[in-house]
Amino acid sequence: MPTVDSLLRQLAQRYETADFLREDPSFFMHQVSGQPNQETMAFIAAALSYGNRRQFFPKIQFALDCSRGDIYEWVRQGRFEDDIPDDDHCYYRLYTNHTMRTFLQAFRHLLAQYGTLGQFVSQSACQSDAYNAIAAIVAYFSERGIAVVIPKDTRSACKRLCMFLRWMVRDGSPVDLGLWSQTIDKRTLIMPLDTHVLSQSRRLQLISQTTASMTTAKRLTERMLQTFPDDPLKGDFALFGYGVNHG
Repeated sequence: MPTVDSLLRQLAQRYETADFLREDPSFFMHQVSGQPNQETMAFIAAALSYGNRRQFFPKIQFALDCSRGDIYEWVRQGRFEDDIPDDDHCYYRLYTNHTMRTFLQAFRHLLAQYGTLGQFVSQSACQSDAYNAIAAIVAYFSERGIAVVIPKDTRSACKRLCMFLRWMVRDGSPVDLGLWSQTIDKRTLIMPLDTHVLSQSRRLQLISQTTASMTTAKRLTERMLQTFPDDPLKGDFALFGYGVNHG
């Protein structure tokens, strides 16, 4: 029987491939070109990535289609207001059209002020690590009344923001873009944690915590650093692979 560490390494190597993109929301950031478009597409895709993929993939695709591939300008110029009405009809699950418009309006304000999301992070995070980047993003949107699409604070696991930062920071990957690899050290990235990942991690006895919180996400990351000292979020692919093989 392989040790847990060797199993994790094997799974990470097997599942971090271009094939991973086909059924993952990271697929969408590979459908646009240029860093501003990739950052913007990734941020919107991450914001919508919860629940059933068959349901949220079309909602991400809708934004991409409306923007005709230029999603940065779609947000920056406010063109989303022509495509998403300001009403209370459902956009996706907990998000009404009004919720999405309000989120995109706050995002538009950020782009007008800083140019790109990457510039915002590099100027606003007090230290060049993942947690401070998450805290800066959360604070910016919270101050503008956005508390559904973006978490209102960092007490929760902030799973989708941790996933977004993985996409932006990790370099040398067929999946992640590494656009911010010079801004944030990938060794500081935090494991994207939800109840499914929590269950798999407990099953492998990586952690003992029972709540999907930021504290637990950090504990799991510390454990992954033991296996992947230079790149702890290889563990994200390993746990995905473990879930595929063990249900």
